[in-house]
Amino acid sequence: MRGIQTPISEIRRKIFTEIAKIAFENDGNINDAIEAIPYAVSPGDEATYRESIYRERAIASERVRLAMGMSLRPQDRPVHVTAGLEESNIAEHYYEPPLMQVIPSACNKCEENIYRVSNMCKGCVAHPCMEVCPKNAISRVNGKAFIDESKCIKCGKCKAICPYDAISKLLRPCSEACGVKAIESDEQGRAKINIDKCVSCGMCMVSCPFGAIADKSQIFQLARSIKEGDKIIAEVAPAYVGQFGEKTTSGQVKAALLALGFAEVREVALGADIGAVAEAKHYAEHVATGELPFLLTSCCPSWSMLAKTQFPEMIESVSRELTPMVATARSIKHHDPEAKVVFIGPCAAKKLEATRRSVRSDVDFVITFEELAAMFDAKNIVPAEMETAEELHDATAAGRGYAVAGGVAEAIEKCVNKYYPDVEVKIQHAEGLADCKKMLTLAKLGKLNGCMIEGMGCPGGCVAGAGTILPIAKAKQQVAKVKNDSEEKVPDKSVIDVDLS
Repeated sequence: MRGIQTPISEIRRKIFTEIAKIAFENDGNINDAIEAIPYAVSPGDEATYRESIYRERAIASERVRLAMGMSLRPQDRPVHVTAGLEESNIAEHYYEPPLMQVIPSACNKCEENIYRVSNMCKGCVAHPCMEVCPKNAISRVNGKAFIDESKCIKCGKCKAICPYDAISKLLRPCSEACGVKAIESDEQGRAKINIDKCVSCGMCMVSCPFGAIADKSQIFQLARSIKEGDKIIAEVAPAYVGQFGEKTTSGQVKAALLALGFAEVREVALGADIGAVAEAKHYAEHVATGELPFLLTSCCPSWSMLAKTQFPEMIESVSRELTPMVATARSIKHHDPEAKVVFIGPCAAKKLEATRRSVRSDVDFVITFEELAAMFDAKNIVPAEMETAEELHDATAAGRGYAVAGGVAEAIEKCVNKYYPDVEVKIQHAEGLADCKKMLTLAKLGKLNGCMIEGMGCPGGCVAGAGTILPIAKAKQQVAKVKNDSEEKVPDKSVIDVDLS
């Protein structure tokens, strides 16, 4: 459901917008205003999304807490929605871990890996489903096939052979979307995230049709910081093109950000350019020479965390170059040490990356395009209607291509070809954490020696991240157009000469 507007995305946007309004406009006691948000989201006494208005508001209350960067309330004792607000009402406050959380009252307790006969069953004479079942788990009940779940071994042979496609495999959507198998069940059958496995890609969140999984936000803290007059420079990820209107120019997006209160706007594609040149150098000097077996890109935090936690023997092969977010932030603070930096992009995992001690001093805030859109709503700013500011021109086509799966590898390959023409480049890339695990397994077995390996946690790349607004296919088209229109195609080698350590 990435890039598709649904009632769930509508609810999330309403809550983010209400929180941003309070942060921008309220100078007094904000507790009452925060407590009232669930009533603004679900007004009246008739439920819109759930079977009960009270359940709708209970779930909205938990969404409010997560949107404030706070944790969910305990289920076994009364706690105000605003409990802990004082600690959160400062610009320096970051997320209380974990980043991704399941809202228990919103979870539908979806069944996991169950085969069930639907009303499409014709009760056919051949009953091939019964014939192929290795455990005799299928019988005829009232003339229809029936599966005894206590005997079923989930082999799927019945589903494969049914001529009417009358047998369904029920999967928990969040679990199916999780490439690292971090979704488990609690004692009541609700989804539960194993934080030791989770890499915060957000695919579970965007795949849950009940909106039971949500991430934490810094939207409130960022808006308060703007209101207090802090100098904040926005760095926007290359996937921003088209997110705020397919015909909206980079100059209009920049104008909207300036109108929101940011002091300046920079392209994260600048950091991507820096990374592409640096990793091309690393590949040529350490992989092509045989010193290292392969090079794993590091720009996707979910991919690099997967590699470091589940394949620890490969840590030395994970690129240690700065990610585009960090390289751009350090470049900004190199020239303006007193400024604060907010990363704006499509990625939930960047929020997790920014909590690292080595990154925290560089990136002060992280929000998604979804959250930025709500901030625009709160201030009645429509990017497509803005008088354009100067267009963004910090980067090349190579860096801007990082937004799409395969774009990182392509950029590095072009830099190798330009600056190390005698070096042959071997490229591999994977998208989606399940495929990333397969790729890492092949690398572990020595099948990919000599390769530069790009991994993207989200299928489709950054444009398909959990915080995107635009449908993925359109987002890819927009990025391709910007790349084609870029005057400079490959970054100059000198971009890595500035000391950003």
